[in-house]
Amino acid sequence: MKPTTWNYIWKIFTIVLMLYVILGGMLMEVPVLPVIHQTIRNIYFHVGMWFSMIFILFAGFIFSLRYLRTFHPRFDRMAYATVKTGLVFGFLGLITGMIWAKYTWGVYWVNDPKLNGAAVGILVYLAYMVLRSSVEDPEKRARLVAVYKIFAFVIMFVFIMILPRLTGASIHPGVDGNPALATGDLDPLMRRVFFPAIAAWMLFAWWVYTLVYRMDTVKEKINQINIDPS
Repeated sequence: MKPTTWNYIWKIFTIVLMLYVILGGMLMEVPVLPVIHQTIRNIYFHVGMWFSMIFILFAGFIFSLRYLRTFHPRFDRMAYATVKTGLVFGFLGLITGMIWAKYTWGVYWVNDPKLNGAAVGILVYLAYMVLRSSVEDPEKRARLVAVYKIFAFVIMFVFIMILPRLTGASIHPGVDGNPALATGDLDPLMRRVFFPAIAAWMLFAWWVYTLVYRMDTVKEKINQINIDPS
């Protein structure tokens, strides 16, 4: 199969899968649960966005490692594109989570280890953007942010996935002892949409990343032409 054909196939598959998730998430039956009621449908979107953020930032983690191994500028641009993409999905995850919290807990934000950890993770990557813009020399900047990005991913993962479970005090769904999903396991009614939603959001995030990377590459070539018109 030719690469161009494969590009069309996986993008069409992503579109179809996303349409299924959106329609299924809105229309398919969900279990009747106290407090959260129909807002449980947000799990198809909120959780998928966070999964896609972690997935795309992990790709950036790999690109940073490859840059430090080869010092090829392409991997630096790829890692940079993953951060910009990851932050978009991270903010979408925060927004959908805050809306869900308002309907469930009555407020947009609570002092919770899971929520605070998510905010710290976002701030760590915002600091990456600041660091990148503060260094002018391209090679020095690429080496510095590559090292930072490796540690940033580890820090984010610790604050989002590990510390909330160690504290045991989080009321956020997905932590042991949380009553939001009754027994803690996903209802069989929701698995028909939830697992496709995770795949769809991750594929969509990768698609967005490729667009961001291509735009950055074009901008880089334009800048080089402006600097050296000959």
